[in-house]
Amino acid sequence: MKTLVIIPSRLSATRLPGKPLLKINGVSIISHVYKRAEKANIGEVIVAAEDKEIVDDVKTNGGNAILTSKKPKTGTDRVYEALKILDRNDFDLIMNIQGDEPEIDITDIRQLYNNMKNNKKARIGTLAAKISNIKMYQNKNVVKVKTKESFDQNPFPLVENFFRNIKKNENIFHHIGIYCYEVETLKNFVSFIQSKNELDNNLEQLRALDNNININIAKANSSPIGIDTREDYLAIKKIIEYK
Repeated sequence: MKTLVIIPSRLSATRLPGKPLLKINGVSIISHVYKRAEKANIGEVIVAAEDKEIVDDVKTNGGNAILTSKKPKTGTDRVYEALKILDRNDFDLIMNIQGDEPEIDITDIRQLYNNMKNNKKARIGTLAAKISNIKMYQNKNVVKVKTKESFDQNPFPLVENFFRNIKKNENIFHHIGIYCYEVETLKNFVSFIQSKNELDNNLEQLRALDNNININIAKANSSPIGIDTREDYLAIKKIIEYK
């Protein structure tokens, strides 16, 4: 199946403005993510950014990027706008990779892709990892997902729900915000208005569940470190530069 990887990005992050262009080993965070996505080797990769500075940076580092408007309210909406700008209909799957996880596991990207490719009923796929620290259950910045079955029962189970806060329970995992969509499902997703549930929880994936679009979960090897704060940036910078 022909797949396009789109990495949505913008400079106006609330908690860490300018985040995509912060440098690690002399290379921007967004370009680190781009290179990881390329190494996964599942299809073309492009950054979709609302800021020309990001587009210029990605291109300077040998990547592909396009400028979108500032209208999209979520990463998925930006991904779809980028697809419309490209004006191509030769893709079966669109993968949306977060632009703030420069250490995303390449094998996890492939795992999600392979599950989507091999499961003809899947409409949206995403990733989840084992929760390693009990404090994560009550940490609002760590999104949790509950699956309808365990991974032992089904390697690509359906989602029951997503949470910011939840008590420890069976089939609760750390949600990793990578999505792989069937093209038609992506079109349907963005045609729906943002649901109250989505807005209240600030979780765009709830828009799919609220409109009866199933989401499947592939199990990730580990939880990547997302960069939301200055402390996150300094921590992952230290890890990568030490390597």
